[in-house]
Amino acid sequence: MGLFSRLFHRRGQAEHPTCSVIVAAAGSSSRMGGENKLLQPLEGVPVLAHTLMALNASELVDEIVVAAREEDLLAFGDLCKIYGVSKPVKIVRGGASRLESVYLASLECRADTAFLAVHDGARPLVTPELIDRTIALAHRTNAAAPAVPVKDTIKIVQDGRVTGTPDRDSLRAIQTPQVFDAALLRAALESARTTGEVLTDDCSAVERLGKEIYLTDGSYENIKITTPEDLALAAELLHQREVQS
Repeated sequence: MGLFSRLFHRRGQAEHPTCSVIVAAAGSSSRMGGENKLLQPLEGVPVLAHTLMALNASELVDEIVVAAREEDLLAFGDLCKIYGVSKPVKIVRGGASRLESVYLASLECRADTAFLAVHDGARPLVTPELIDRTIALAHRTNAAAPAVPVKDTIKIVQDGRVTGTPDRDSLRAIQTPQVFDAALLRAALESARTTGEVLTDDCSAVERLGKEIYLTDGSYENIKITTPEDLALAAELLHQREVQS
């Protein structure tokens, strides 16, 4: 029995609150030269397979729903079989935007799920420990995400001119999985769709409703693969992790 299982049993609960994870995997991979980055090999294993195996190893994940492009539905389903994903998995058609993909996938999650998590398919180095830590925080707060301090100085720019320099100590780079009370996220997504908002993450949709997001420690290794350089960096990080284990 793992750490989180023991904690829930101590509280007199037979099971943890149910959590379905939506994997955003319907992007165009435009900055990878047209190749689907999620099917690119990372130390011999496709990027998305790494992501799915981490979610499968999480103690607090009960279901995985992958939002995919139509042409990738079969390939992604095969990955689940080849790499032994044992948790319930659905591969569903995504939409034209991240917001639409997450919304469509949310409709396919089990009806009784208490929490919805959203994770980028292109973050293959996420660990089960980080996933579970974020979900556990959402159990207490209704909205949680991992984040890391920003290392670089950030400038606000308008028309090529610097207009401000925010205090770096107050800045965080937000990662995934982002985890929410299921009803809260569905309401936030529906509201954002109705007003035609263009959002880059799901915390933004929830923030629009005036709800607070709580942060847990992320990891600088939990990178999102967008370019070939990111893939090379992920390979090096994964190699170092394997050497140290």
